[in-house]
Amino acid sequence: MQQVKDELAKTVVGKMMRNDLFSQWLGIEVLEVRESYSKISMTLRNEMINGLGIVHGGIAFSLADSAFAFACNNRNNLSVALDTSITFTKATKPGDTLIAEAKELHNGRSTGLYHITVTNQNGEAVAHFKGTCFRTGKKLLDE
Repeated sequence: MQQVKDELAKTVVGKMMRNDLFSQWLGIEVLEVRESYSKISMTLRNEMINGLGIVHGGIAFSLADSAFAFACNNRNNLSVALDTSITFTKATKPGDTLIAEAKELHNGRSTGLYHITVTNQNGEAVAHFKGTCFRTGKKLLDE
């Protein structure tokens, strides 16, 4: 039964990723997907540097937000962000590879709560993201 749920999760995220031009532009790679979970990565590029000479925080936020979207939608229940927040713990630089791992903390009838940890290629946490989603009850895929 869990294998069927995980296959649905992979199919949903595959469709999302094919249509997600922003995640494609970021260079996001989907590493692992299973029901209520996702793990993705990307390599930071020079054009992502801000005026302080470090990678713009919006890049790590966007990576975490994509991991959040893939995890909270992969039950095939269209879910949108209701509230998000991020805490940055380490600066990043071009050439770093960031990995975002989204884990579900709560799955309610109309909301879900997720924690996303963003780490660098050395396994060091660079950000912690919390997201609450609203479940619309609509399907992403026709079953």
